[in-house]
Amino acid sequence: MTAPIFATLGCRLNAYETEAMKELAASAGLGQAVVVNTCAVTAEAVRKAKQEIRKLARENPGAAVIVTGCAAQTEPETFAAMPEVTRVIGNTEKMQASTWAAMAAPDLIGTTERVQVDDIMSVRETAGHLIDGFGRHRAYVQVQNGCDHRCTFCIIPFGRGNSRSVPAGVVVDQIKRLVDKGFAEVVLTGVDLTSWGADLPAQPRLGDLVMRILRLVPDLARLRISSIDSIEADDALMGAIATEPRLMPHLHLSLQAGDDMILKRMKRRHLRDDAIKFCEDARALRPDIVFGADIIAGFPTETDAMFENSLRLIDDCGLTFLHVFPYSARKGTPAAKMPPVRGPVIKARAAQLRAAGDGALQRHLAAQIGQTHSVLMESPRMGRTAQFTEVDFAEGQPEGQPEGQPEGQIVTARIIGASTTRLIA
Repeated sequence: MTAPIFATLGCRLNAYETEAMKELAASAGLGQAVVVNTCAVTAEAVRKAKQEIRKLARENPGAAVIVTGCAAQTEPETFAAMPEVTRVIGNTEKMQASTWAAMAAPDLIGTTERVQVDDIMSVRETAGHLIDGFGRHRAYVQVQNGCDHRCTFCIIPFGRGNSRSVPAGVVVDQIKRLVDKGFAEVVLTGVDLTSWGADLPAQPRLGDLVMRILRLVPDLARLRISSIDSIEADDALMGAIATEPRLMPHLHLSLQAGDDMILKRMKRRHLRDDAIKFCEDARALRPDIVFGADIIAGFPTETDAMFENSLRLIDDCGLTFLHVFPYSARKGTPAAKMPPVRGPVIKARAAQLRAAGDGALQRHLAAQIGQTHSVLMESPRMGRTAQFTEVDFAEGQPEGQPEGQPEGQIVTARIIGASTTRLIA
């Protein structure tokens, strides 16, 4: 029997869930099929999803095409209208064994609904299907899903539902299993990670979870947290940044803009000075910490002066890794009704932000030359530092290490140079 083909678009959480779907499909005995796990973050993401569906349908004639993910959740009718598509299933349904069992039946369409997308806002629990060991060199653990906030540009809450948390005990047990399997680094992931715990008894905070993991899993070498909302960082998390060397000194911040009026129109919960103060406070606690950030270029009503405030935020916060998103209107969001910025202006501003981000990365790379770093190997010749900076090894393996260094092992390396995007050791 031919195994299904899976394609993943979008975020790390989607990739995590694709691994879960592979297990569910295999357990159900699903045969020849194409499964596309879509992203809805921008209109461009939806366009790419449709393009990928058509491509895979051409390459796999006769295979059932199953579309799921955030775009399938938010606009199922778009994909149901595509002649290539056999089934559309929602973000909740894709994590249920019963869904895959039904699709593995001899007649994929016959006795079940072609579109199976329920009201995700009614979901109150995270999916029970957790993966032991997603990732070859580091493991990703989903601890939270959904979002209770309603930023005016964002469609994701309607694809993911309201915020739900995985209980701390379940998370700790999973990480223990991952460490037993040999993983040296674990990354905590979620849609709105800093909201973790708000729906649990006693309402613990993300910092409480981090401290509990580090206390109860002493053999875990590295714990990393993915994108956070800095305004929600709690005292325990700041304490972990200050005192726990096993918590990696790299945070990716959901900043989105650097102008107060734009932040208010985005319905963000922080102002420019809040972002700057957080970076200053975290750097005071952990001098080697580095920051990445998401920035949107050309949000509706953004003037040249407002954009300059976002551009200056790169230096004012000391950002190192920039993810730049040209604004893309999403149908159904309040921002889509606001006066737009012209397309060429958005494109030019995004290019300016990326160029400034490239300069910031270059400065960070130059500052590491001559230093010694612990590097988690992702291939025999490439790895990442604790700050998540990529490192290429110039010749052979790190000094004192055998040839053929396995992925997932942490080695000590001296930095001798840098390319445009990576360190050289």
